[in-house]
Amino acid sequence: MVGVGVLVGVAAGVSLGSVSGLTPGVHANAFALLLAGVAPSVPGSPLVVGVVVLSAGVTHSFVDVVPALALGVPDAAMAASALPGHRLVLEGRGREALRVSALGSLGACALALAVAWPVTGAMETLLPMLSAHLGVVLVGATVLLAATERSWRHRGVALVLAAIAGAFGIVVLDLPVGGPLPGSVLAALFGGLFGAPVLLDALAGSGPPAQADARVRCSPLALLGAALAGTAGGGVVGYLPGVSSGVAAVLALALAPGTGSDRGYLATVSGVNTANSVFATFALVAFDTPRTGVLVAFDRIGAPPRLPVLVGAVVVSGVAAATVVVAVGDRYLALVRALDTMRVVVVALAVLVAAAWTFAGVVGVCVFAVGAVLGLAPTRLGVKRVHLMAVLTLPVALSA
Repeated sequence: MVGVGVLVGVAAGVSLGSVSGLTPGVHANAFALLLAGVAPSVPGSPLVVGVVVLSAGVTHSFVDVVPALALGVPDAAMAASALPGHRLVLEGRGREALRVSALGSLGACALALAVAWPVTGAMETLLPMLSAHLGVVLVGATVLLAATERSWRHRGVALVLAAIAGAFGIVVLDLPVGGPLPGSVLAALFGGLFGAPVLLDALAGSGPPAQADARVRCSPLALLGAALAGTAGGGVVGYLPGVSSGVAAVLALALAPGTGSDRGYLATVSGVNTANSVFATFALVAFDTPRTGVLVAFDRIGAPPRLPVLVGAVVVSGVAAATVVVAVGDRYLALVRALDTMRVVVVALAVLVAAAWTFAGVVGVCVFAVGAVLGLAPTRLGVKRVHLMAVLTLPVALSA
């Protein structure tokens, strides 16, 4: 009977994660906070409800690439500064980009499962040392991330933006909030920094062009290298608190040949998110500490951390989510091309503002607005938006 309940939970989680992942601008952490607020009131076995939350989070981490590719596309004149996945869409290779993302995620999932147990054993020894020097590790990660930029000027800009984001985080993370539902300022913070800017940039574009065939123009060896790099990056995130998937993904690009291309970057970033889900699940069981927003929601439910059930849920959700990316992604690209971009963006922004107010009230709306302005700066200055993740890493480093 439990097995049937778990399967139903996985199916429900995949459905929820697909809806949230396909909704433009909804950040995975904001979605996790929503789950954490709602899940304790859902009737049923805590294990089944926990499986719903975990499956939804895994699915979201796969599927959110679809609206990111479809809506975050600038005009062709800005292609040189666009994110790698967007450049593929501008070249008419959006369908291929979706498949590269799905393959990167699936490859990293398989590799992470293969090494998760011995890596967890090693981390039981290494984690106390890493935790004791967490502040140095996180500051070092911020500096290394800036070093990946293409010139000294851009590296300096990246460090300045990271410092501003860190200061912003120090100011807002502990603000008292008073939204209709219990929550925190994180939903507003991530929605403003990472959701709103992509949507606002989409207003300046003309939408995705017609897309060509779906053939993957990337060698199996390059995809394997990207999956390996993504697995390594996901391991960092899965065990070490305060380091985001975005930070780990960019640092992981240097770990394998062939990941420097647009396709390699896309596969690596996707692989990090999925490997993170696997490693963080093992870390929850081994250390009794949730390392991701989704697992924080799982922990709040009081669900028993039964590793075989949780790993099975991750695997089934991952395969189902990869199918959703391919099956729905092509249609999503075609639909966005046919719709009025202005209306799509306005509705998505309204959803983000509503989420900010729901969890943090007026304070959340203000944080969202300031975050949106800050989130627009990186692309205007020619650097990656991921540097803004210092909004979390630097406050954690100072408190370590």
